[in-house]
Amino acid sequence: MKPSLDENQPLFLQIAQIILNEIVEGHIKEGEQLPSENELSSFYTINRATVRKGLQTLVDDAFIYKQRGIGMFVSEGAYQKIVEERQKQFRQNYITPLLEEGARLGMDVQKSSN
Repeated sequence: MKPSLDENQPLFLQIAQIILNEIVEGHIKEGEQLPSENELSSFYTINRATVRKGLQTLVDDAFIYKQRGIGMFVSEGAYQKIVEERQKQFRQNYITPLLEEGARLGMDVQKSSN
């Protein structure tokens, strides 16, 4: 199913996030070629320059790399790097605040009862 794009967020970041999700979910493997800019812009019905900007973001972060005249490919180690970054963000955004609030409320995190 085609993910819908949210007009409230920059489209290029959404394209980058979709590709990262595809890598994490195993739909695109390390070393595999990504769809072309033209294919992505046609599929999502957005400007090719927007797709290029999203892909460049991933190149800048070393998740993918360009082979001139051939296309873009998923970098070796990209999966692990994405997972580690997402685990860190999840910990910062959810687990740490949850544990801090539990401590403020005097909850014992070791107990699993009400």
